[in-house]
Amino acid sequence: MKFAVKAWSNGRARTGLLHLGNYPNPIETPALLLPTRKGLPYFISPDLLPSLPSPDSHLLQVCPLHFLEGLSPKTISKIGGLHQMVGLPEYGFAAVARDSVQCLPECNSTNKVGASFETPCGRLLIKPADYVEMISSMKPNIWATLADEVPAWVSDKRNKTSVDRTVRWLDECIALSSAGGAVFGSIVGGPSVEERERCAQEVARRNVSGYWIGGLGLGESMDERPALLNAVTHPTVGCGYGENIVISEESKEHRALQRKAILQEEKPRLVCGLGLPEEVLQGVAAGIDLFDSEYIYHLTLGGFALTFPLGGVGINVSSFDPNNLGSDRSKINLRATIYRAYPTWVLTRKDTSPVVENCSCYTCQNHTKAYINHLLNVHEMLAQILLEIHNTHHYLKFFSSIREAIKAGEFEQFRKRFIESRRDHLAVAAVCV
Repeated sequence: MKFAVKAWSNGRARTGLLHLGNYPNPIETPALLLPTRKGLPYFISPDLLPSLPSPDSHLLQVCPLHFLEGLSPKTISKIGGLHQMVGLPEYGFAAVARDSVQCLPECNSTNKVGASFETPCGRLLIKPADYVEMISSMKPNIWATLADEVPAWVSDKRNKTSVDRTVRWLDECIALSSAGGAVFGSIVGGPSVEERERCAQEVARRNVSGYWIGGLGLGESMDERPALLNAVTHPTVGCGYGENIVISEESKEHRALQRKAILQEEKPRLVCGLGLPEEVLQGVAAGIDLFDSEYIYHLTLGGFALTFPLGGVGINVSSFDPNNLGSDRSKINLRATIYRAYPTWVLTRKDTSPVVENCSCYTCQNHTKAYINHLLNVHEMLAQILLEIHNTHHYLKFFSSIREAIKAGEFEQFRKRFIESRRDHLAVAAVCV
């Protein structure tokens, strides 16, 4: 794995290129890791994956704990690893122990021996040696070391213990791991800025290829999160947050940031637990490169389709539709009766329109809202397939818009415009009510 930063905006947001050994084309960052179940997307079959934007869709997240209820590590190793087993040799896999859908960390049962997780097989204690054995058999391109993640409400003593354990398990994982795969050192610290800085300093001293920032999305508020992220990425940044500058590789500002940052800038940063568009923008503003999120899965399962403008353009108040008061302008609920397919003599253009006008995904090019509404009402699995294709496509395009804003040096303007448009929609909806 190779990584290089290409552009900066506002001192922290950055774009880069991630090169994976088994895929010839580099993946641009910030990038989204597609959520999977045992190495494959939840609803999209392998033959439909090429319909997604490439190479943005060629990086998949996988949870090693999913395989505890199936094939043994030895069997997976004999097959040739995860790439050969699922038939995706040209895709990159990033293995992370935490899975926000089925394998959540359970801090009350974690001890000095290993980390505890709630899995489909019950509550399990995963030791570093067992974890590394699973990783060695799967042969992912990227893998994060075992971590003791704690929610925001734990005591200071428990939080400090989680950092000590995570650093110790990091050393054990590095010592036990065989050659192959880029090791991402885990950084935790709960709600404490000081503990996160301490953990980041310890991890930065180790020989790792990147950094996995965990312990987020476990009870902290969105207002608290920027300080927790900045404590790890840029604890003492000298430039203003709202400053609009593009920092080149040779500039003085860039060298000043490099001296003050804890984490080495030439190594990628992966975060877990940030899924909403606003949370992704928070992460990008703090200098995060890769996002491991289950947001698409939860949307698809609930029957929602992403519809927010990719450029963050404000809404037209005069064209606001009161029938969409249940929408937050980022998504629509296709289970709603307004999208139902009525007899032809009462069909409206809205019923027969695609999910998003001018969207180039397979779903919008071939199907309508009314058809997906029908599939949801009769409980056809095709509904989830079409929704996941659209939601994945739309969210990958959102990340592409973020990258373009950074390259143009306008990320902060893009972020403010996007958030303000969401607030304007809520204000107009309140007036209509």
